[in-house]
Amino acid sequence: MAVAVQPALMIVPAIVSGLVIGIYEILLIHRDVTIPTHRFWHGLHAVIIAIIAAFAVFNVPFVFHVFPQLAAIPYLGTVIGFRILIGLIMLVKIHGVSAALKGAGMASHGMRETWMHSLIVAALMIAAPYAWPFLAPYIPNWAGGSSGVPVKK
Repeated sequence: MAVAVQPALMIVPAIVSGLVIGIYEILLIHRDVTIPTHRFWHGLHAVIIAIIAAFAVFNVPFVFHVFPQLAAIPYLGTVIGFRILIGLIMLVKIHGVSAALKGAGMASHGMRETWMHSLIVAALMIAAPYAWPFLAPYIPNWAGGSSGVPVKK
């Protein structure tokens, strides 16, 4: 009897991509949050959520294995459909946090995290698994890259 092969989990690339995207989100909002503790917690929140989202987009077969109901939904049950859904969730989350800070009076001179910034972060999240094979040769081995591997011609 044949056993289905589960692809290897991409843990380190997901963490590295999530850190980069989370740090980019922190840079977008850093100047606008006036209270240092709120700045810290927003940054921590941004990085953690970005790493979780990156893990999901890098390991779609694993997510579908854990939650088989997702794979049964038309269009969403595809790899690209799921990645777009995660990007949309990130888009709404980022803009929602921005609006919440603005409404709660925690922003000093207006949030600069516009829809364009939210779209950029969402697009980075969707594109990260596709960009990783091209970026891996330039990333150190300890960060999941393949910079130490010689290129065969």
